[in-house]
Formats: sequence, C-alpha cells, structure tokens
Amino acid sequence: MTTDDLIARLTGELKPVSRLAVFWRVVIGLGISLVVSSAMMYFWLGMRPDMMTAAGTMMFWTKFAYTLILAVAGTWAVKRIAYPLGSIRVSLAVMAATIVVMIVLAMAKLAMTPPDQHMAMMTGHTVAVCTRNIVLLSLPLLVGAFWVLRGLAPTRLTVAGAAAGLAAGAIASLVYSFHCDESAMPFIAVWYTLGILIPGLIGAIAGRFVLRW
Repeated sequence: MTTDDLIARLTGELKPVSRLAVFWRVVIGLGISLVVSSAMMYFWLGMRPDMMTAAGTMMFWTKFAYTLILAVAGTWAVKRIAYPLGSIRVSLAVMAATIVVMIVLAMAKLAMTPPDQHMAMMTGHTVAVCTRNIVLLSLPLLVGAFWVLRGLAPTRLTVAGAAAGLAAGAIASLVYSFHCDESAMPFIAVWYTLGILIPGLIGAIAGRFVLRW
C-alpha cells in the first residue's frame, strides 16, 4: 500500500463536523453544570429572602453585571481555548478590565465613606463563608468545563485548565449572588474576585493532568 492509498483510506472515512459542534458542547457541558450549581445554591444556601426589594437597587445590579460579564468572558475563553493554539487574550483582557473597574469603584466608595466604616464594608457579615461558598459552587462547573475541553483539542493544558477554572468561578459567583445579600463594592471587589481566581488556580493545576491527551 502506498502512502497516497493510506491517506485516501484514512480521509475517506472522515465525516464533516458541524461548525456549531464546539458551541453546542460548551452549551451542554456548562449548561448542565450550571443547573447543578444552581440547585446546590438553592437547596443548600437558599435564595436571599429580600430578592424583590434588592432587585430594585443599583447595588444589586452592579454586582449582577460584574459577575455576568466575568461569566460570559470566562465561557468564551473556554470555547476559544478548545481549539488547537486557541487564544484567550481577549477574554482575559475583558475579565481584567472588569475587575479593575470594580476595584476603582470600590476605592471610590471607600474614599466617600468615613474611615471607621471601612472595615465593615470590607468584611460585611459573611466574609468567613463567601469565598468558600463560591469555590464550592464552582466545582460542578469546573467538572463541566473539563468535560467540554476533554472532548475537544486544547493544546496548552495549563492555560486551558485556567480558563475552565475562571469560567467556573465566574459563573459560580453569578449563581451565588442570588443568595448573598452583601452589596458593598469593596466586599464584592475582594471576596467575590478571590472566589473566581481560586478556581482559576485549581483549574490551571488540574488541567495539566485532567486534560492530558
């Protein structure tokens, strides 16, 4: 058998793949894990009791917008890194810019607040559990993101794992915001952001092993 014959035989059995295959894998993997994470939040922590009142405040929507933008950027990063040599620079830039804006808003809020209230704004009343809860809610999403990537072709495993972790943490922070009644921007800037970065670090470390071909 010649080389041309071998190539013809190998390529003759190939079937075209839909251009939306990666998109739908991301939707399925992160969609199912989002349902699991949301169920965890609802049955373990519960929805915040003042949701209707909170939804009428700017602080609620600021927190919602912050976590939503990070979640969308993280999800896009997973889709991009699923391709060989895929780049997530744009997604990382969007996430970094969003975090910087929140930090600036938090610093501005502190500057307008008497110093004796700074510590209360930074710690709130859930500082002991906020970051931990976001990380725990991110675990089903991290599993879902890894499932997405294992069925595709990422070539930079540490970066791919980090993207999966950041997406998981960002989506989990969005889910958690429907339970958490903290609204001070300094609190969100520190503890929510930390809850996103920790899964990113976990994903970067685990990705080297979990995503190995």
